[in-house]
Amino acid sequence: MTAPRSLTLLTLAYTAVFIFSAISPASRAVWVAEIIPALLILAIVWLVSMRQRLSTTSYTLFFIWLTLHTIGAKYTFSEVPFDWFNTLIGSERNNFDRVAHFSIGLYAYPIAELLIRNKLAKPLFASSYALFCIMSIAAGYEIVEWWYADLAGGDEGIAFLGSQGDIWDAQKDMLCDTLGALTSLSLLAVQIRINPNRLTA
Repeated sequence: MTAPRSLTLLTLAYTAVFIFSAISPASRAVWVAEIIPALLILAIVWLVSMRQRLSTTSYTLFFIWLTLHTIGAKYTFSEVPFDWFNTLIGSERNNFDRVAHFSIGLYAYPIAELLIRNKLAKPLFASSYALFCIMSIAAGYEIVEWWYADLAGGDEGIAFLGSQGDIWDAQKDMLCDTLGALTSLSLLAVQIRINPNRLTA
């Protein structure tokens, strides 16, 4: 199966973001640690797409997180130039990481889509599984993040953790992941309601 055109175009656009991110990052060690999961996800998306074509919506949602995460890897998440958004919501904290976590939740859409397309679950159960999957991944990532930060120690560990002094950072990150998942699954529900056969064709 040839790669979907939308996936190819999005990958080319992402390549430009990747190159930008790789040039003089704030911390090369943090950049490497952050970029590895992004490249793994990109590889998985391509491998899955060689066997199962997904919707343009799914591919777009995939690349929102990839792009945000790769930008965060360049600056470290707490130092991304994001003042306009922080000012907009009246926060002194850099909330780029919260937005990136929200975008992780958008992966619930393609997870549910895969289950529906392959007739492994009805939309309701597919969406429920996708939601719990994202919540599990969110919790798992926070554990890995803590482990790496403790292992690295010092400024590098603090930069990777990105808690910015918030003792509830991990819980708030997981909430953002969950809200992203609920948002993307709401979009899926609306699309299915408009066209019940859009994912089964």
